[in-house]
Amino acid sequence: MKIILSLFLISVLPFLNKWGNDNDNLPINKIQVIGSHNSYKEAIDPALFKAFQKQNPEAADKIDYEHIGLTEQLDMGLLNLEIDVYSDEKGGKYAHPKGLDWVKGQPPYDPDGEMKQPGFKVFHIIDLDFRSHCLTFKDGLKQLKTWSDAHPEHNPIFITLEPKDEKPKDPNRTVPEKFTAHTFDELDEAIKAGLGNSIITPDMVRGKYATLESAVLHGNWPTLKAAKGKFIFILDNNKENRELYIQGHPSLKGRVLFTNTDPGHPEAAMMIRNDPKNPEIKELVKKGYIIRTRADSDTEQARANDKTDFIAACNSGAQIITTDYYLKSTHFKSDYVVNFDEGNKYFRLNPIFNNHNMNNGTGN
Repeated sequence: MKIILSLFLISVLPFLNKWGNDNDNLPINKIQVIGSHNSYKEAIDPALFKAFQKQNPEAADKIDYEHIGLTEQLDMGLLNLEIDVYSDEKGGKYAHPKGLDWVKGQPPYDPDGEMKQPGFKVFHIIDLDFRSHCLTFKDGLKQLKTWSDAHPEHNPIFITLEPKDEKPKDPNRTVPEKFTAHTFDELDEAIKAGLGNSIITPDMVRGKYATLESAVLHGNWPTLKAAKGKFIFILDNNKENRELYIQGHPSLKGRVLFTNTDPGHPEAAMMIRNDPKNPEIKELVKKGYIIRTRADSDTEQARANDKTDFIAACNSGAQIITTDYYLKSTHFKSDYVVNFDEGNKYFRLNPIFNNHNMNNGTGN
């Protein structure tokens, strides 16, 4: 019996050391984290929501959720946040959402006049879903920096950043400013001003390699130890905005954000694949790319209490899994909640690289 036990320990201890006691030396593409989607979002005022629900009940169901504050999410252990940004170069463009006029008697909006100042604004849907835990991107970055400074040994936090400039289908809605190459330069500067040296940039990952993609395919991501206390941004972009951001910056040289770029391009490193059942995800992860996917969307899975997509996301190996339900819904009755059901509910070793002693992430 002692001989069998000794042989077992000899065979298992190297793995326990690799995955248990030496996590700091793991590259950040070999972890898996859970974070939130539209992380800044507060609930629509009930009176306005009810009016919109009468007009379009299906669309209303899709946005019937809210989040706790950004720092509260980080305190819980979430390691991805998603922030939507609107350009507002002169200030005041979104200071008085039309939704305030559609239904009278709503609570005050922006009492301190933050929306009147120039700079990027943060909210979900123009004129309708406009209440936010950080009305300005500057304030959101300040919240992140304050929390990070108070927790300097935190694991890297992924930030999905979506530039919003699509013209609304409703001609009565406010038309947002279009992003330009200059706007993206300003976005980079805003992030650097807000977070200083606490950013993992494409230049850091590319290192000595000719292209960013080459560095990624050679596993040149920083280790968890090197990434402690830092943030890494991915641009949730359409093709037009991606080209604007890359223009003049091959392999994202000098840029702050990683872009959602397909394999085969010099800038390919991080990608968004929202369908967790997409078989491509696992192959991309194995090659070295970092992938973000979703456990749920539009309240659909939560209403059905269906964790099929979450389990698929866990098993896909996508390093970043986003959800609107790290807490149970307070808007409708459901037991749906997303976590790894392990010691650390929102962080674990990636099952693609660590197949022993891992569950299927079924949550509570």
